[in-house]
Amino acid sequence: MGTAAAVILVKERHIVEAFERAGATGPGHAMAPGDVPVDPVGIAMRRLRSRAVVREAAPDRFYADLEVWHALRRTRRRAVLVLLVLTALIIAGTLVGTGIGAHTASR
Repeated sequence: MGTAAAVILVKERHIVEAFERAGATGPGHAMAPGDVPVDPVGIAMRRLRSRAVVREAAPDRFYADLEVWHALRRTRRRAVLVLLVLTALIIAGTLVGTGIGAHTASR
């Protein structure tokens, strides 16, 4: 499951980079999917469209909203950081609760 998620995230990044290289980063520069080398119907593109990273400016003309992309990446990083901190706290609590790592008073 984790590997599949990582592959999708990499594909999302490649799609945004392709739009950026093509110059399709605003409504006035929107392009048809065939003008940008991306899979217009893949899961990564659907996810980016549902999160408003890739937007339709006109029928069949798309662009990447880089501000939304950067905000999405910051949110994802924050979520990973929170999970890491919670995991560390759970491990620390388990170690203290079982006496591992606790100093004995008899010494």
